[in-house]
Amino acid sequence: MQHPPPLPAVSIALVDRDRVLLVKRGRAPAKGLYAFPGGRVEDGESLEAAVRRELFEETGLAADAVEPIETLLIEREGAGAAFELNVFRGVYVGGEPMAGDDAETAGWFTLSEMAELPIIPSVLDVARKLLRE
Repeated sequence: MQHPPPLPAVSIALVDRDRVLLVKRGRAPAKGLYAFPGGRVEDGESLEAAVRRELFEETGLAADAVEPIETLLIEREGAGAAFELNVFRGVYVGGEPMAGDDAETAGWFTLSEMAELPIIPSVLDVARKLLRE
């Protein structure tokens, strides 16, 4: 049986000094795990528009200077589809994150705090790269 092509998805890494913005996922995939804000790209939506929309829906925040930094293939979870995750970084412009949409919580975390969380390994890898730049 042939699997459908991966669905396009986006996430965004916002850095503020030595901290990265994370949300705790409230739904599958990755329910209960901490990750960058993000989600599926809607039909006809550009990747940048999708990442800005997802950031606002999940945290109430906006970002400047949004740019792609990595593309990851996220394997299927159960019978679900795989995702082609386009990871962006953006410049934090202020405001307090407030969890919304499918995010249970939203907040800022240092690398040492992230190491103690139930976190998606690729998120921790990207955060390490960004915070060591």
